[in-house]
Amino acid sequence: MNPFDYVRPDDAAGAVATVARNPGAVFLAGGTNLVDHLKLGVSAPELLVDVSRLPLDEVRELPDGGLRVGAGVRNSDLAAHPLVRSRFPALAQALLAGASGQLRNAATTGGNLLQRTRCPYFQDVTTPCNKRDPGAGCSAIGGHHRDAAIFGASPECVATHPSDMAVAMAALDAQVRVQGPEGERAVPVVEFHRLPGDEPQRDSVLRHGELITAVDLPGSAPRSVYRKVRERASYAFALVSVAADLDVADGRVRNARIALGGVAHKPWRATRAEGALRGAPVGEQAFRAAADAELAAAEPLSGNAYKVPMTRGTLVAVLRDLVEEAR
Repeated sequence: MNPFDYVRPDDAAGAVATVARNPGAVFLAGGTNLVDHLKLGVSAPELLVDVSRLPLDEVRELPDGGLRVGAGVRNSDLAAHPLVRSRFPALAQALLAGASGQLRNAATTGGNLLQRTRCPYFQDVTTPCNKRDPGAGCSAIGGHHRDAAIFGASPECVATHPSDMAVAMAALDAQVRVQGPEGERAVPVVEFHRLPGDEPQRDSVLRHGELITAVDLPGSAPRSVYRKVRERASYAFALVSVAADLDVADGRVRNARIALGGVAHKPWRATRAEGALRGAPVGEQAFRAAADAELAAAEPLSGNAYKVPMTRGTLVAVLRDLVEEAR
């Protein structure tokens, strides 16, 4: 591990100013991903700015019935929060599906959004990786890519985003609140993470020095669901996951909000499936048609084509269960 300096500012403004004036500085919160990268040599910052003790650890109600989740709220606390469990069950389920209990006790809301891909070539500094070393090449395209993306990949990178929590937030139309050197702004979660394009090293639209301070969850989604398909139930990243919220009346779908995980460089909002469902009669035929509409854009590699039928089956099952639970 390379040597680095460490500071712990008293407030968010001080943390932002410190990182903004140091190109080699990064924020440190729970450290569950960053510390691994320091040990592996994936990341070598000159300065760690510790934001873990800033007063960003509250969950507050919003006037529309939604919630404002502080960036420092621990994943285990958020999953257990009674208002999250009752108003946004998909988010609680996604949090509990992620990592181990020990990691959830340390990981924060802001840090979870910023965790980086678990592509093995990204974490192995002896192999070329455009995300870690731009211009080096992508080892996964011609190598082991069983976990790679089927949507939105590029010749530069086929990595997937690992967060469960972010997938649920994408389906729930959450907004990321950011404080930076130029002031505050809000970014929809669906626009917060990037597709790789020709800059796979950039995971999100955050600028240097910008700090996530909270995530807003609008309204409520008391029947929302998150389902994760993985190789072992105890601890594994998603092969495929689905977060969904369905509004049904008089036997037809009035509105659908769906996000997919494990299939793209970002939480993948399934807008084609949503469009196919709106106004359609509820039932297996409509659910399969919606899944097919979304998956028509899939571009799997030779080793991850299994994700196409897996995504179709998981999405149809989730939609079917949502309708059954509503009856």
